[in-house]
This record gives sequence, C-alpha cells and structure tokens, in this order.
Amino acid sequence: MNYLLLHADAWSPAGLAPVFEAAGVETRGIHAARDLVPNKQPTVFLLDGDSRGAFPLDALRGFVDAGGAIVALGSKGEADVPEQLPTELLSGFVPQASGFRRSLETMRELVTGFVPQPAGTRQLLVAIRSAYREAAARAETARARREASIRGQEVTELTGIGAKLMTERDPDKLLDDILTQARRLTQSDAASLYLIEKIDDDGQQQLRFRLAQNLTLPNVPLVQFTMAMDRTSLAGYTAVTGSPLVIDDAYALQPDVEYTINRSFDERHGYHSRSMLVIPMKDHKGEIIGVLQLINRKRDPNALLSTAADVERQVITYSKRTVELVTALAGQAAVSIENSRLYAQIERMFEGFVNAAVQAIEQRDPVTQGHSRRVASRTVALAQVVDRTEDGLYRDTRFNREQVREIKYAGLLHDFGKVGVRENVLQKAKKLYPDKLEIIKQRHAFVRRTLERDFWKQRADFLEQHGKQGYDDFVAKLDDEQRRELEQLDRFLAVVFQTNEPNLLKSESAADLTEFGQRTYLDLDGQQQPLLTHVELNFLTIPKGSLDDEERLEIESHVTHTWEFLQEIDWTPELKKIPTIAYGHHEKLDGTGYPRRIAGTDIPVQTRMMTISDIYDALTAPDRPYKRSVAPQNALDIMSKELVKTGQLDGELFRLFIDGKVFETPT
Repeated sequence: MNYLLLHADAWSPAGLAPVFEAAGVETRGIHAARDLVPNKQPTVFLLDGDSRGAFPLDALRGFVDAGGAIVALGSKGEADVPEQLPTELLSGFVPQASGFRRSLETMRELVTGFVPQPAGTRQLLVAIRSAYREAAARAETARARREASIRGQEVTELTGIGAKLMTERDPDKLLDDILTQARRLTQSDAASLYLIEKIDDDGQQQLRFRLAQNLTLPNVPLVQFTMAMDRTSLAGYTAVTGSPLVIDDAYALQPDVEYTINRSFDERHGYHSRSMLVIPMKDHKGEIIGVLQLINRKRDPNALLSTAADVERQVITYSKRTVELVTALAGQAAVSIENSRLYAQIERMFEGFVNAAVQAIEQRDPVTQGHSRRVASRTVALAQVVDRTEDGLYRDTRFNREQVREIKYAGLLHDFGKVGVRENVLQKAKKLYPDKLEIIKQRHAFVRRTLERDFWKQRADFLEQHGKQGYDDFVAKLDDEQRRELEQLDRFLAVVFQTNEPNLLKSESAADLTEFGQRTYLDLDGQQQPLLTHVELNFLTIPKGSLDDEERLEIESHVTHTWEFLQEIDWTPELKKIPTIAYGHHEKLDGTGYPRRIAGTDIPVQTRMMTISDIYDALTAPDRPYKRSVAPQNALDIMSKELVKTGQLDGELFRLFIDGKVFETPT
C-alpha cells in the first residue's frame, strides 16, 4: 500500500473500503493517542466527531509535527466547524460563513481539512487526497529537518572530538581517545589501531599494531606486533591502497579478494568478528600514517557479544554515512597524531637545548657538575608530594603535567645566567686567584734569595775589610739575624696560605696580615715595594668565604642574567612561568634574599620549592675546593635551625620535603 489512513476503532470506513484499496490506501483502526504515530508512507488521521475526546491536543500536535495530516469529520448535523473542536489550531478547509474565519486563517497548524456531515464520498476522498499531499510534504520536511539535525549533531560532535584530540599531548592517551571516539560514534563493539613506521632509510615501511579496545572482552592483554605493508591483511590492504574496506561478514569474504582475515584472536578468546570497517588515516598532506579498524557495529551500543545469538541479534553492517563519519574522524585523528609527533619532536629538541645549556654551565663551572639536574629532580619530586598532600597549607595546591614540566625546566635552567659571570670568579676556590698567590710565592722566594745573597755579601765584605779577626763572632750574629728574618718571611707565607682558605678569618690572622702589609722590600731597581699589595691584603682579609663584595655581586648577578636570557625565549603558554620561577631561587621569605629582596607570597610556590632543593644540594654536594660536603641529616638540621626557624624558608614545604623523603630522590 502507498498510503495509510488511521481512524478510531469506533469509526468504520464501511463501504469506502474497496475505494481505498483500489487507491492503494491501507486503513487501520487505533484505540488511543499512543497509537497515533505516522508510518513510513504518507499517513492521514481521520478524526470523527465521536472520538475527539480520546485524542488530546498534544497527541494531535505530535502527530502533525512528525509528518502526519488530520482530516476532521463533523458530527451529524454540523454544517460548520464545531466549537468543541480545537478551532484555534485548525489549518485547512473552513466554510466561508464560519464566525471563526479570521482566527483560523492565521493559525493553521493541525487540521488539514474539515468535512461536515452528512459527508459525500467524493467530498471525503477529496479531503483525504489533499491531506495525503499535505502529509507527504510534511513528512519530507520532517525528514529533512531530522536529517539536518542529525548532520548538525554529527558536525558538532566531530568538531568536539577534533578539538579534544588536538589538545591531547600524551601520545598513548591520544590513541586511546581516538579508538574510544570511533567506537562511540559508530556503536562498535571493538576497534584496533595500526601505525605506519619506517624500517630503514630506504623507505621500507611496516604496520605496527598499537592499540585495541573491546567492550565484550575488556581485559584481554594487549601485545604489540608488526606486520608487512602489503595487501594480504585488511589493515595492510587499506594502508597500501588508501581505500576503506566495508565488510558485512568477515567470515564470508568474496573468493577473489586479495586480503584475508586473521581469526587467531577470535579463536583464542571465543569472539566472533562479523561486520568490519577499515579506514585509512590520512594527514593534511594526504599521506597515510595508519589504519583504523572497527569491528561489529551494534544496534545497542552497550550490548555485549558473548554468544553467537548476541552477534546474530545485535550486529549490523556499517552504513555509507558511517563510513563518511569515520573517514572524517580518521582524518582528524591522523592530523592529531602528526601534531602529537611534532609536539614530541619539539619537546625532544627543547630537551636537547636545555641539556646543552646545562652542559655549557657545567663546563664553565665543573665543580658544580650535576647541580642543576639534582635541583630539578628534587623540585619535581617535591611538587609531586605537594600535589598529593591532603592536609596543611598546600592541601589545595595541585600541579598538572605541564606545570610539572615547567618546574623541571626552570630547575634545569635556574643557573644558566652563570654564563655571564667571569670564569675565574665562578671557579674561585680561594681568596686569592692562583696567579696572585703565585706572585706572592715568587715575591717570597725573591726576598728570601735576597736575604741569602745579602748574608753572603756581608760575610765577604767583612773578610775583605777586617780579615779573620772577629769574623766568627760577626758570622754568628749575622746567622742569628738572618734566621729570624727568614723565619718571619716564612711565617708571612704561612699566614698567606692559612688566610687564603675560604674559612672564617681569625682576628690574630687579620692582625698578622696588617703587619705584613706594612713591610717592604727592595726590588731589582732598588725601589721599595710592599710585601703585600693593597689588593692582595683586601682579598686575604675577606671575613668569610672566597669572594669579596664586588665578586659576590658578580656571582649574584647570575640570577638576573638567567632572567634576561629566559625572557628572550618565546615560551609556549604552558611554559611561560619558567623565567619567573627561576628568577627567585635566591630570594628568602623574610626579604633578605637577592636580587629583588621580595618576600612572602610574592615568591611563587614553585620557586620556594626550588630554593629548598637548591640549598640542600649546595650543602650536600660532593666536596668543592671552597667547601666540604655536609651529610644529609646535618644539612637538614642546618636548614631547619638557620633558615626555617628564622623565617627564610617555607616551613610547610620543608616539612613535606622531609616527610616525603624528597632529599632521597635519585638523580
């Protein structure tokens, strides 16, 4: 039948049945509003006067909106539209004499025609025929709207999927998302993903099975493997030809096809692969980078295919529209995978740059080798402890993957500004530079030789002038004087060696240096020269450490150099805080740090964590020429007593540093 005429059970078409049958009209009686549903063919509902109360306005409206049409029959004796009909919603034929004419013309929504009683056969058939035309038009409109709505939803969904895939940085998570979205979009029970990889530099390629999902068998372990890039397998055929494969029954392939299905998975796990869709993943350049394989499209997406009956009842074929959708998704997936690979490549390049920068620092300052990496590792470990804590001041502080990377790179680069510090200052182990100490040693040797020369010259002059008379007494006296002078001279060198160490300067040593600084000797030109120059005296009287004020400022300037250097890099948004984090690693909570003397919350929490790691490593690092290594527990005690209790370090972060055993982090 080409048409469907619905009517209330109580009303009968009577003698019109042969006419309807001849016209290709199927008649069907319905009992209640729930049965008022349009069919695939044009559908008209003949609403007789006696049945109006059983079909409320909402049911009639739903029927019309879905593409049906309504012809209303008047009750016996009604020559016009009766008032008890929903006249404000009538939209079809209304007699000219009707007092409702004006309102009916502007609100034609539900009823296509009204046939008064007694109705003639011709009049009724004309009204029904007109209603069928209206129903066909409405059905087409409804279909078009549904199609447009579906297409709109699909576009929106694909756009959303694409946006989600494009922002995923984790390669493994990205592949998992691709399979999840493809299965959801197609209502597939299972899916697999293959990626093309190069075997050698000659362009030879192979397919690697990377990931699989199976709703029915979710716990089957994944074992990656490779396979040849040829036409013998489904994935290989699609990768080589670039054409999708739509298979209705994988166990009933045509005998002339080049590919076969591998049933080993099905046989091992009691699974049955029936309908399949194999789609090439092409990037923006049209190059195939992988293959997406979907298995067993289902009527109910949540159904499990545990038995052959389940497969028979649930599995359906992949439609043309499904192929189009998955092709679009595969394209998005390919671009996302390429972007992920590019992002990973950029990360590797940046990692290489950072490692090169760290190496450059360590080459200029070999005694601190490994310091930047240890600081970075411990700061990252502390961030992870903070991220897990559920109590204390930092219970609400969380760090995502990108923020942890940001902390890591800030830690690795925090001392890069040392490249702007003079190498001799950077490596200065003693108060005097080696060449300056060598000059003092040579000066000491020169004065010593001069004393010895003068000793022998005075002996010779005495003999020449006085002979041997009184010579022994003169020599004895001369020996005693020379011995005292040489002892003083050697004591001078010993004091220089002692005070040259970067230890706390003792008051008696300072007095000795002042005394030696006032002594002079004759140079080769007979000019008086100081035994210690003003510059040498200033260096040797440094109260503590090996650096004078000017050198200390130069060393401290490395922080500003780091900031200026890192500011020149066009960081991505997720790494933009690296310069700020690194800039403050020598600041203290009480404002006594450098270079800006900022305090409290002006110092980012990431920086406060780095400061703890930096100080701990400075204390416990292997022996350096200017300091001895401190045992871990001693270092923690020093930090607690001298820095935490005085308000220079963050006490809560230090507690987490200890409780989380961050100081034991492998480096």
